[in-house]
Amino acid sequence: ELAGMDKAAIRERVNPLLELVGLSALADRYPAQISGGQKQRVGIARALASRPKVLLSDEATSALDPETTRSILDLLRQVNRELGLTVVLITHQMQVIKQVADRVAVIEAGRIVEQGRVLEVFTRPQQPITKSLIDEILPQELPASVLGHVRKLASQLGAGRTGRLLRLSYAGDSAYQPILSQLIREFGVDMSILHGQVDEIQDETFGSLAVYASGEAERLSGAVAHLRACGVEVEEVAVAG
Repeated sequence: ELAGMDKAAIRERVNPLLELVGLSALADRYPAQISGGQKQRVGIARALASRPKVLLSDEATSALDPETTRSILDLLRQVNRELGLTVVLITHQMQVIKQVADRVAVIEAGRIVEQGRVLEVFTRPQQPITKSLIDEILPQELPASVLGHVRKLASQLGAGRTGRLLRLSYAGDSAYQPILSQLIREFGVDMSILHGQVDEIQDETFGSLAVYASGEAERLSGAVAHLRACGVEVEEVAVAG
């Protein structure tokens, strides 16, 4: 109305948007008569009514239950796909980023400190703030029980053998390769898998494994170099005591 559109033009603009967000049957209801998730859908439809080039979503799922959150994220993906619209999400929930985003920028004290494809940032975080944020997706700290087991394994090493606690991060094709079994055969090292997680981002597999590798020092260094050559990110974890 403020833009000078008549009622017929408004209906022509509004009705398809109500259908897009799944609220056609609730068109005549007042805000107090709809749920929180439905209000979020109304907000998305209202934002789309002006036909923007970019949709800014500021903490759109922060107060919603998990099922409603999934439905709103599915709607944002649909908006992105069907309307060809760029969606900018502002959120502290890294699970939301994992589910819906293609790229991520990490902001600290008003400055972008890290950015890139979600898969790359999640598997190879560079900044402390990034590591703390993605801890809920890929935990960075190993449980005390795992570290205790590492100390036990280290105390059992034979003469001429050394051990290293390694965190392996991998993504894409490297997730499907029998890399660890190749290491055991070709380098004669022992591998104990102590902790790990595998997940998906945008239909691409990513994961993290904590392994204790033991063997002759030279062979162990060769095995680590081979892992890196295969596209696996390798970080040696220091164990106190």
